[in-house]
Amino acid sequence: MARTFAQLLVTQLRDLGVQRIYGVVGDSLNPVVDAVRTTEGIDWIHVRNEEAGAFAAGAEARLTGRLAVCAGSCGPGNTHLIQGLYDAHRDGAPVLAIASHIPSEKIGTGFFQETHPESLFRECSHFCELVNSGSHGTTLLHIAVQTAIAKQGVSVLVLPGDVADQEADGPLTGDLATELGRVQPAAGPVGRLAALIDEAETVTLFAGAGVREAREEVLALAERVQAPVGHAFGGKEWIQYDNPYDVGMSGLLGYGACYDAMHEAELVILLGTDFPYTEFLPTGHGRKAPKVVQIDADASRLGRRIPLDLALHGDVALTLQAVLPLLTRDKSHRFLHRQLKAHHKALTGVVAAYTKNVETLVPIHPEFVADTLDELADDDAVFTVDTGMCNVWGARYITPNGKRRLFGSWHHGSMANALPQAIGASLSFPERQVISLSGDGGLGMLMGELLTVKLHQLNTKILVFNNSSLGMVKLEMLVEGLPDHGTDHEQVDFAAIAQGAGIDAVRISDPRTLKQQLAAALAAPGPMLIDVITDPDALSMPPKITAQQIRGFATASTKVVLGGGVGRMVEMAAANVRNLPR
Repeated sequence: MARTFAQLLVTQLRDLGVQRIYGVVGDSLNPVVDAVRTTEGIDWIHVRNEEAGAFAAGAEARLTGRLAVCAGSCGPGNTHLIQGLYDAHRDGAPVLAIASHIPSEKIGTGFFQETHPESLFRECSHFCELVNSGSHGTTLLHIAVQTAIAKQGVSVLVLPGDVADQEADGPLTGDLATELGRVQPAAGPVGRLAALIDEAETVTLFAGAGVREAREEVLALAERVQAPVGHAFGGKEWIQYDNPYDVGMSGLLGYGACYDAMHEAELVILLGTDFPYTEFLPTGHGRKAPKVVQIDADASRLGRRIPLDLALHGDVALTLQAVLPLLTRDKSHRFLHRQLKAHHKALTGVVAAYTKNVETLVPIHPEFVADTLDELADDDAVFTVDTGMCNVWGARYITPNGKRRLFGSWHHGSMANALPQAIGASLSFPERQVISLSGDGGLGMLMGELLTVKLHQLNTKILVFNNSSLGMVKLEMLVEGLPDHGTDHEQVDFAAIAQGAGIDAVRISDPRTLKQQLAAALAAPGPMLIDVITDPDALSMPPKITAQQIRGFATASTKVVLGGGVGRMVEMAAANVRNLPR
């Protein structure tokens, strides 16, 4: 029996382990949707906006490590995919996007809804090509899938509706390499790294997401050379927990002694991080510069932020395994101990402003909400966080433990990412607790996805930090000395909106009942929206700010809290200090 290319496409994706396709049905995409309907083992996940489908697919790929798929119909349908695809691509999530197209004979005529997806998606993909026939599609699908897996990013198949409906025969693809190898470092650079470490009196390690499979090796190196360990947000969930060398996080959301530890060391080793904020990296302006080494499995990232004394291409774990036996010189513990004490002092110095009598402060402090959530959430919960102040509360209050997952739109920084990412997480792991930390701005932008959560009866908990403000934008204005403008809006009852959509909801405004109400909401089965009225003036500053930024704050506002609490990280910092030899 002859089959269409759409049927072969969907069957092949199913056989490759794809369990669902996220999208919105319509016109040129109908052959693919119908093929899903008639194919066992793969589902169509109807979302309200294709952007949400792309975000959900990216979240699924990040959590499972497997290929995920989203789709959009011609013209406006697939252009909506762009934000979620940028996010997946920049965060290294293997995603295949099916961008259906106008009839092939109409391309180039200015036809209704005509765009050129092969140009549009070029910047946010490793592979993007137009399918011109069924047999052509069999080849392109193999290349698209293998490229997305091999390069850990997005591939796009541009598929005219008439081509999808053509008859096609035979299997689409042969075997795929889905288990990727690891990059073994060259011996020469490893030897030079060992020499640099032996020469340095003091060393600081700075970890990114690339330390995911290298936790033991990073801690072994820290012990061997008595090095404090800081991290970017991407490295937090892999290296911060149970870490006796932890000195916190650097960057705009940072806290603790990480910044100083990096700038005061003689040698800084960047481990699996493409940290973009050069103003927080040790460039040596006005002082003796530390030497800087960067280790990354992607050689294109080496040295693109700051000049390096050594660029080392290799898997972080394999590189550290190779260098540890070559080290010959013992280090003093004084630098490490000084940074651990500074870290503890930095954390305890700011936390009092956010914990003293907080149970009575109205509106509720968002730090109190995040800290309480951290206490109540499951040990293996998945947290998705909106861009903006939710990133701050997630970075400073959600405590990793090796089982929890915490992510957002780390590199693309798109608003409204948390709820659709939570949709992908809930569908991928229905047995796990999934919590979206949504800002009211982000939720408002893709609020239609509440209907997606309801439609599929997802066990998703949507916690809304409802402060009637775009808090991070307000902060950006204030540090520039500008009065905030256009950042505030009228109060919205998101709980009532969710209930109108058929989702159970609770609205919390009394800090004295927060813990009880939040615990009940998290324990309730099925979808739940938790609308918490929070203080719009609870803003947070990075660990290092410039004199210009301070002047800007003084000019623009006299009612802004600086610093930011850090929850249970204070306890870990205190334990680390207590364990120092006297």
